[in-house]
Amino acid sequence: MHFVEYSKDVLFEKYFVIMNYIIESDVNVNIMMLEKTDAISVAKKMDIKLSDLRKLFYVKIPERLFYGLTRNLTGQKQIRIVIDKNNEYDMINLESKLKDQMNAHSAYRNNSYKVKEVIQCDSEHSIPLQIIDVFMGIVAFILENHHLCKTELGSNSITMLKSDLIYRLLINGNNFNKFTNIIKLFKWGNARNEVVEININDYISNFIVSKAQFDIQEMNRLHTIMFQYPNKDTRFYREQMGYSNAQLRTLQAYIDELNGKGRNYFYNKKWESLI
Repeated sequence: MHFVEYSKDVLFEKYFVIMNYIIESDVNVNIMMLEKTDAISVAKKMDIKLSDLRKLFYVKIPERLFYGLTRNLTGQKQIRIVIDKNNEYDMINLESKLKDQMNAHSAYRNNSYKVKEVIQCDSEHSIPLQIIDVFMGIVAFILENHHLCKTELGSNSITMLKSDLIYRLLINGNNFNKFTNIIKLFKWGNARNEVVEININDYISNFIVSKAQFDIQEMNRLHTIMFQYPNKDTRFYREQMGYSNAQLRTLQAYIDELNGKGRNYFYNKKWESLI
């Protein structure tokens, strides 16, 4: 699972079921974002290349995030840190640097944890890293307003698909509240170069409102077509809507909602039968 690879809704069930399960679980996700303009400004002041600054951040940002997760641990803890595999990490010996800095933090602040090892893992073989990738992809998608689709035919179908996945996840059950409790979003790059926490609720609320308005327009179009051409198959309605074959499940969900069953009716019913 990688959010960037979600380009057709034949994958919807896989992402929807797994992410629902994770959101229901006891997990916490800390995400730190950097403003590129601030990073460029820092690189200029230090008279170094942006690529060299990125190498410094590769050490500092993960160390700051990991320390935030470990500083309140009680009792003696042995910590194992797993990072996504990246050739650039090898060039700067990131594993040993993270281990040394984290243990230095623990010793200096009289904490009780010890980082036993830091290892790289290929996300292709690590479900936790894939889950984190999807969480980060969802947050970045919402923050960058990729969901602001146009209703005209020919609009970006992949953007619409990703918006549909995120929206249907967030409106399912109590996922909106659970998602905002799971995610802690931080930003580096203000005037004093401090790390500040960002209220993600506002961004997600704006996404929900924007997506709901977009869906109302699409379902009105679909309702008009279905009224004019009743009892046609989904392929006919998909083509009339100007949707690609990769948007079939999005269309079916619209039909379920127009029929009063709810947007996630099919998958929730299927999930209930499994548990």
